Amino acid sequence: QVQLVESGGGLVQPGGSLRLSCATSGSIFSINAMGWYRQAPGKQRELVAGITSGGRTNYADSVKGRFTISRDNAKNTVYLQMNSLKPEDTAVYYCNVRLRTTVAAIFEKGDSTYWGQGTQVTVSS
Repeated sequence: QVQLVESGGGLVQPGGSLRLSCATSGSIFSINAMGWYRQAPGKQRELVAGITSGGRTNYADSVKGRFTISRDNAKNTVYLQMNSLKPEDTAVYYCNVRLRTTVAAIFEKGDSTYWGQGTQVTVSS
């Protein structure tokens, strides 16, 4: 059993900052990639930022220079620091983790993908 718990969303004024966290727990053998997606009303879910197990990052063009993704491997946690927020950043943000459970490792199975429950970020004056 794997759980992803997100925190850090809320209401912020344009130009403000928020930091999202996503803690992963359960029977985890290894964590591969971690990332953040978002979905605004009436739009498809889109990748915001990703980070590999080696620390390589990638960002959506719309957030480059404003958002920073990081991870703490000791805590199995991924973060998203969001600065200079804009109204168009308003969305539900979901963390996404690709990992291998201990059961999968025992039976030589591959990774599985898990999603957080989502946290609302609203940027408005």
